[in-house]
Formats: sequence, C-alpha cells, structure tokens
Amino acid sequence: MDTTTLTAILERIKSAGLRSYRHLGIEISPVSHAERIISAAGGMASIYFLILFERGMLGASSAAMLVASMGASSVLLFAVPHGALSQPWALLVGHTVSALIGVTCAKFVPDETMAAALAVGLAIGAMHYLRAVHPPGGATALTAVIGGPKIAALGYSFVLMPVLLNAFIMLAVAIVINFAFAWRRYPASLTRRPATAVAGSPDIASLTHADYSAALGRIGTFVDIDEDEFFRVKKLMEEIAESRHLRPEDIKLGHCYSNDTAGADWSVRQIVDQQPGAIDGAVIWRAVAGRERYQTGTCSRLEFAGWAKFEVARSENTWVRQISAP
Repeated sequence: MDTTTLTAILERIKSAGLRSYRHLGIEISPVSHAERIISAAGGMASIYFLILFERGMLGASSAAMLVASMGASSVLLFAVPHGALSQPWALLVGHTVSALIGVTCAKFVPDETMAAALAVGLAIGAMHYLRAVHPPGGATALTAVIGGPKIAALGYSFVLMPVLLNAFIMLAVAIVINFAFAWRRYPASLTRRPATAVAGSPDIASLTHADYSAALGRIGTFVDIDEDEFFRVKKLMEEIAESRHLRPEDIKLGHCYSNDTAGADWSVRQIVDQQPGAIDGAVIWRAVAGRERYQTGTCSRLEFAGWAKFEVARSENTWVRQISAP
C-alpha cells in the first residue's frame, strides 16, 4: 500500500469520525484542563454556600430540590460564563419569573400534575418574552409546585427568599471567581478581547474544521455553538451585510442617498442628472446636506452605489431612511 492510498484511507476515517461526532452531538471544542478545573471549583463554591443557607431555612429535604435548579445554574455560570443563557439578566429574571409563575400555578390550579405542567410551560414562554431564557428556571417553576409542604407554606415569599436571594448569591460568586481570570470574566461584558484588523477576509468556503478548532482554542472558554451553526450564522451575516449596499440599478434620478457615516463626514447627495440607457453610466450628484453641502460631482453608478448606504427623504427638519419594498 503506497503513501497516497494510506493518506486517503486515514482522511476517510477522520471524516467519518467527525460526522459521527456531529450526529451524536458530542462537543469537540478544545477546552484546556485549567478551564475545566476552574469551572468545577466555581460550581463547587457556589453550591457550598447555597446548601449552607438552604438547610438553615428550609431543611435538608426541601433544600435539596431547590439546589437542584441552582446546581444547573452553576453549570452555566462556571462552565459557559460567556453564553447568553448565563448572563445576569437571564439568571435573575429567569429564576424570579419562573418562581412567580410556579407559586401562582400551585395556588390556583388544584390538580398538581396540571399545575406542574403549566408552571414549566408558562415559565418557558415568559422567559422568551422577557429575553431571559435560563433553562434552570424551568426547574425552579417545577419546585414551586411539587417542592413539598415547606415550600408551599412560603407562598409568594418563595420568590424573594430563597429564589432571588440564591440567584444573587450565585451571581456574586460567579463574578468574584471568574474575575481572577482575564479570559473568562463574568458578566461577558467585562471580558476585553483585543480587536484585530483583518485585511481581506477569506471566503467562507476556504475555512476548515482546523480553523474553527484553532479559533476556539484561542478563546479559551467553552463556546455554546457548534461548527455547523457557526458557519450558518457567518453566512447569514455576510448576506445581510451585502444587502445593505445599494446596486447600480437602485440609483434613481431625483432621489437622495446617504452615506450613513456618523459625525462630520455624514452627507446626503441627490442625483440631478444621469447618462441615459447604460446601467453603469455616469450620474451627476449634488450634496444637499452634511459636510459636502452645495458641492457637485460626477461618477459612475457603481461608484455612487459603493458610496451610498441607503435612500433618504426629507421629513420636516430631518432626513428619514426609505425602506425599499421586498
């Protein structure tokens, strides 16, 4: 067997292995041992403090059920600290609104099974509308219904204490522990990453699995998005960015266009004449607002479309963007 054949066989085995990983949903993000140890230590510290508090207030049995939902939160806050589901708004509001819904269902729905189902379903819907999706909130809503007589006796005070207080304790521990590590500070807004200018972004088709893995390795923390989702989002972003640019055929005589540049460079130009017939013929423009006001110029339609970001129209004392019909 020659070297070329052996290489081809190994590549096929590797490709088959990657497909199996994707079908099974096995995470292949490269995360360092240090990152895993920090995540585990953070989760351990947060739950330790919560159990001490819960036992003193609710007793061991009821506390165990509540800590189950907070344990799930600790996975998000310490294993995926930069994820959208882990951020303070999702943590605090997700648990609070879920607890509120759970208590309400427990009080006003006689059948416990129906109350439990309603609590979880309504909590999911509420978290969606409040932009505070936090999966452990579902467990909090369920606990309010089936948590036992001690939790039932708390009524709506269950929402504030222990749920909201526990969430604040979890938040404080996450901020303190993650702050010691510059690459994983929590909340995500505290993490500063150097901006690097990239000249000539490569075509998406040229990016490989190795590029994706190397990029995750530089980030250092777990990223809650798989490779296929990343490339799909990137492709959609490129399509949306491309749609922001006007085409030469969009430039019309008598219409006004803005370069959408902030500050002193902002300008509005009106097309006052054009070369008839040619799609990329010359146009004559006059600046009617902004830095270039009263200036005129001539360029091709393609050049003008490259300058203009969108069409605008005068409305009283301002310029309003015109939305083109699809």
